[in-house]
Amino acid sequence: MQVSSNTHFGFFGGSPGSAKFQARAVSHMASASAAWDENETQAYPWLQEIIELQEIIEQRRLTALFQPIISMGRSEIIGYEGLIRGPSDSPLHAPVNLFRAASESGLAVEVEHLCRQVVLENFAKLDLPGKLFLNVSPECLLPRNAKYGETLGYIHNLGIRPDRVIIELTENQRTLDYDLLREAARHYRAMGFEIAIDDLGEGFSSLRLWSELRPEYVKIDMHFIQGIDQNPVKRQFVSSIQQIAEKSGTRVVAEGIETEAELRVIKDLGIAYGQGYHIARPNSQPVTALSAGVSKALGNKITPSHPQNGRAGPKTVTVLKLLRECQVVAPDTPNEVLYDMFISDPELQALPVVENGSPVGLVNRNALIDGFARPYRRELFGKKPCTRLMDATPLIVEKDMGIHELSHAIVEADRHHLSNGFIITDRGQYLGMGTGHDLVREITQMQISAARYANPLTLLPGNEPINQQIALLLDSGVEFYACYCDLDHFKPFNDVYGYHSGDNVIQMTGKILSEACDPDRDFIGHIGGDDFIILFQSADWEARCQAALNRFATAILEFFSAADRERQGYVARDRRGHEVFCPLTSLSIGVVPVVSCMHASHHKISAAAADAKKQAKGIPGNSLFIERRTACAEAGPSMDFSLEGAV
Repeated sequence: MQVSSNTHFGFFGGSPGSAKFQARAVSHMASASAAWDENETQAYPWLQEIIELQEIIEQRRLTALFQPIISMGRSEIIGYEGLIRGPSDSPLHAPVNLFRAASESGLAVEVEHLCRQVVLENFAKLDLPGKLFLNVSPECLLPRNAKYGETLGYIHNLGIRPDRVIIELTENQRTLDYDLLREAARHYRAMGFEIAIDDLGEGFSSLRLWSELRPEYVKIDMHFIQGIDQNPVKRQFVSSIQQIAEKSGTRVVAEGIETEAELRVIKDLGIAYGQGYHIARPNSQPVTALSAGVSKALGNKITPSHPQNGRAGPKTVTVLKLLRECQVVAPDTPNEVLYDMFISDPELQALPVVENGSPVGLVNRNALIDGFARPYRRELFGKKPCTRLMDATPLIVEKDMGIHELSHAIVEADRHHLSNGFIITDRGQYLGMGTGHDLVREITQMQISAARYANPLTLLPGNEPINQQIALLLDSGVEFYACYCDLDHFKPFNDVYGYHSGDNVIQMTGKILSEACDPDRDFIGHIGGDDFIILFQSADWEARCQAALNRFATAILEFFSAADRERQGYVARDRRGHEVFCPLTSLSIGVVPVVSCMHASHHKISAAAADAKKQAKGIPGNSLFIERRTACAEAGPSMDFSLEGAV
């Protein structure tokens, strides 16, 4: 189907009091040839529903509820889904009954438009933080009788920026016009809205809808979330959706989280966002902060595995470091005033447009000057407000966003954001600007610093980053497991097989240990020589250690001759020049559990792990020694050791 360039889309079209509405309702009543008395309406239940629906629409007897949607990684509320309820004393109170009756009565569009108006008005009235997920059925996204810009003007009058509204498509019909849906999605994205698909996995064609629209968000149907901690098939389904989402640049929302166990599995699978009764129930006065139980389940267990990975943390570089003070202009400032400002200041590259402390757009120097160079353009637009020529969807970031997270956002966004720069806010309020040049320079410096502190042989973090990560974990107050890994009989191997082979063994060891770690939870560093440190936050850390030892036991055999493998050792010379028989090189891992103490330090943690490593090296072969009692960095590890058998 071809869509003309002047096609108008709207999801607020059709006034409840319009002649069209009244005629439709009256025609339904007339078709029954019934009077308006009580006996007749009882004889025709659908007629009673039409009358009640008309009263609901005319009197706006709807209530908006809001359910929080949280970031699993940042442990905070990022927005709300707007929900609707009919009159509490009516059979139409439940939304399923309300929309069924509206559809059967031919009033679906009117009811849905009113629902969205009520949700938007209450969202603005409550001044809720973050984004609003606004339910829209595809058929109501497509009407062509709406005036162009009606939607944008409506939410602007409410004080809501379009980039805070996510149009959540709810699929309830089998046949969709994908051409028209793509055009509608493009239309609303151009105004700054984002798109979400609801109930992925339940609808008739939700996977195709995902492929066709490339939404910014997909919401997994609650069927696949409830009981996921006990159902491996559901875990595999959700994991597969997450993998597709990562490749397509889509963020996943898990709906229907009802238990802490489900919440933990969803977080472990890497799902970005979640909502459900365990987090908070829908309410007309919703919570704006997480409960202590949810915060503990999300925030007190995992600390980022690398201080420099771009996530906010005690030692993470944030965009606040890139902040520059910049002149701002009001939305009604004429374009010719901005032109004069750019001409008088050659260093000025962009001007933020700010209204009531909140950024609403950005005017680029080159775009404005080049535009005014065209014939008659300055005469046409010079006295018009700058909103006519501004970028209405600039890149806006919060001050505590990590540098690497910002770089990913710019890469995924339109390329012009790198040259335009980005606006920095504090809870939505304008602070200043940042430039792409400053961002590239800062990332370059961070990369140079990372290279300076990395081990040149394995490129794993060296002593300084290891100490920083231990300090970060201690400051965060999380429990973790410090593992000291060391090769046994490595010096004689170097002497017999040469330093090149020795370097290869060290690189192989680093690779095996790295692959035993969860990159989002665990940290591995290379102290130097054949010594490595792992800081585990993964709950299955012991199984990971055993798997690494098993892999090493197999991989190390490739570095020995067939004769040495057969006799399980080789002949080398000791420091006095005497021939001695040396066992095959093995790996020892000493583990000590750690909790934060008042005077904790990375020095004491390192010493405790080194002591555990010495115990491991006393066990023949590839071995694991675990200090079972928690080591307090203030007092040092307990001396009540227990041994694990050799692998």
